This record gives sequence, structure tokens and C-alpha cells, in this order.
Amino acid sequence: MLSCSTKTLANGLRLVAVDMPHLHSAELAVYLKAGGRNDPPEKAGISHFLEHMLFRGSREFASNLELEIAFEAIGGSVNAATDEETTCYFSRVHPDQIPEGVRLFSSMLLSPSLEGIEIEKRIITEEALEDINERGEETNTSNLASRLLWPGHPLGMPTIGYLDTIKGFTETDLRAYLAENYVPGNALIVAAGKLDSEHFFSACAEHFAGWSGAPAKEPVPVAEVQDAPRSLFVKDSDSQVNLQIAFRGFARRDPRIMGLRLIRRILCGGGSSRLHLALREKLGIVYSVDASLSAYEETGAFAIELATAPENLLLAVSEVLREVKSLAFEDVGDAELERIKAGYFYDLEYSADSTYEMQVRYGWGELMSLVRSIEEDRIEAGRISAAEIRESSRALFDPQNLNLVAVGPWKAPSRRAVEKLVKEYHRGW
Repeated sequence: MLSCSTKTLANGLRLVAVDMPHLHSAELAVYLKAGGRNDPPEKAGISHFLEHMLFRGSREFASNLELEIAFEAIGGSVNAATDEETTCYFSRVHPDQIPEGVRLFSSMLLSPSLEGIEIEKRIITEEALEDINERGEETNTSNLASRLLWPGHPLGMPTIGYLDTIKGFTETDLRAYLAENYVPGNALIVAAGKLDSEHFFSACAEHFAGWSGAPAKEPVPVAEVQDAPRSLFVKDSDSQVNLQIAFRGFARRDPRIMGLRLIRRILCGGGSSRLHLALREKLGIVYSVDASLSAYEETGAFAIELATAPENLLLAVSEVLREVKSLAFEDVGDAELERIKAGYFYDLEYSADSTYEMQVRYGWGELMSLVRSIEEDRIEAGRISAAEIRESSRALFDPQNLNLVAVGPWKAPSRRAVEKLVKEYHRGW
């Protein structure tokens, strides 16, 4: 049986231990409640850049190679990720090596050397160039959709930053960001897998009790309210048009979030999902179609993504809007809703075998004050009715929430037709 215990050190650092005694591995993760939305506009991308820099060595480890070898010696492979609201450093380790894993993370976070800044700038510049065309324009549809969703706000900036901001980062900038955001009250350490929680807590106390820092500043909230559809078209020399249709969504604690999880599955949850059947199996105009759900402190987004030949762009947009509109005005059938719920229940059950998913559920959940057990999610999803799906869809897919981004070799007549379709989407609402 899975069990979870928590502890808070005197300096405010939160600890979470998820004991999964049936496993033979463990995962360690250190969360910082700081991500792209914490970046000042003039230093866009600094959260992501700092995450990379912490792999370049510390007072104890002179290089990234030494650090990698140290993690490999305990059965690990250290990695990290920066998103809009958090930065997470994580590694699988052998259960017997959890204390050593905690020590290695403390070396990374508390005594980074921050050497090799110019080399890292070149690396991240290459990463950023993957999303920029020959005219210097952004081509990443997710970044462009975020710009439409939250104009003028840090959530609308690419997490990686811009070429000019990356070029300008200095060690002083990084040290200042560390001092302001990498503080114990803004952090959490979680271990999930086969473990002894008291041994884990003791290791964290030994290596992190001396960590100090003033409380981190709260990020700037989203104040702008979208009140009309928006669209953006970018030319790119590709064989397909990459399309994202994103709707301004709900905040993390909105009671309708569970309904949106089911809506995502209805539209793009696999071979029997509506958009897969309509766009691929019936029309043959896409290879795949996917949907993602983002929920932040005060806002969110629901995005549908696909790629199609330029001549199919209008048809693809028309089909997507037709399907989301049907969810807003027609009840999902009992058989379809029960099938969707059953798939979600199975995935919940499968997640209990994953140290990664459990550290996210209980670690990230504790960081955001949103811990939910598998059973709580199962009960809430089970209670959702077809009427609730319809009402949540009506609010989510409202025309004023619509944002459309198309990147590729689209033609002017196709663009005009799509823009007309977007403007007419409100009819019958």
C-alpha cells in the first residue's frame, strides 16, 4: 500500500515521502516554485538558463561530467525541467542511495559554480533557433498561442527566452535570481518509491537545514481579460501548416478542471476520440491530433494541436470548431462518457506503479497546496455528468476565449477563409 508523509524543516523547506514498498527503485525531485512567469521581461528565459547552469558543476564537482558520474554511481541519471510556474530537478536512484542523492542535489542547488556561461549561451541559443525561421520569426505554435492568450504578461513569453535576452545573461543576474527564488520557503523535496521516510527526512535535514533566504516574491497576476477571438498567421517554409487552436481556460483550483480532463479525452484521448476519428479516420487530413490542458494559479488554457497540408487548413479548422461546439451544446452519450471515464480510471490505477507520477502527484501537489489522492480523483471524475461536461464546454469554448495560430506555407485565400470562420464561430452561441 502506498503511504505519504510530510515534514517541514525549521527554515520552511517542505519534505514529502511517498513510500511504495512493492517497488525496487526510488525517485528524488527538488521543486522550486519559480518558472518562466517569474522572469522579468528584460531577462526572459533566466529561469530556464539557470536550470541549465546548475548542471555545470558546483563547489564539490568541477564539471557537469563529474556531477553526471556521481549520479550514475547511485543508479541515477539527473535531469531537470522548467515550465511556466516551476523548476524541477529529478533523478531515479537506488533506494539504498537516497541519502546520497539528497546530498548531490544539495551540492547542485546550494553551491553552484556557475562557470561556463558563454558555452551555455551558445547551447541554449541553438535550442531557441529551432523555433525561429529564416526571417527571424517565432514558429513554435505553443509560444505564439501563449502570446495571444496572455499578451504583455510573462506567461506570454517563451520559457526559453529570446535571443537577445539569452545573450545578455551575466553571473550577477544568475546569482540575484538564485538569491530571490531559490530559497527554502519556495522549495520542496520529494522522494517516491521504496524508502524509509525517516532516513529521507534526516538526510534532507543534514544537507539542507543550513539553507536560508527571504520569502520569494509572488509573480505578477494576469489582469487582462480576453473578450474576442484572436488569430495569428506566420509564414514558414514547411510542407505542412502547424495549427494550434487554444482557448483561455480555468485556474488550477477551478472545480471544472476535472471536467476538462475528461473533455480532453473525449476530443483527443486515443483511437476512439472524436477528433482522431473525424480528422484522421474519416477525412484523412492529419497523421495525429492532440490536446493539452494547462492550469495556473489564476488562469489556464486548453489547446488542440495538429499539422495538415496547406490545402486542408480550412477543413481542419472547421472540423475542430464543429466538434468543440457540439460538446458545448449537446450532451455526451452515456456509453461514450462511461468509456472515457473507464479509461481515465485505468490510467489512475496505472499511475500507482510510477515513481515519477507519484512524486508529481504528492510533491508538485504539496508545492501548489493541491494534494489529491488517486481515490479522490476517481470519485470526483465518477460523479461528473453529461450536463456538467456540456456546461464546462460551453464556458471553455466560448468564442471570446478562442485563439488560433497557423504556421507554415498557408495561402492568402485560405487565411482569409479561416479568419472569416473564426469571426463567424460565435453564431448560434
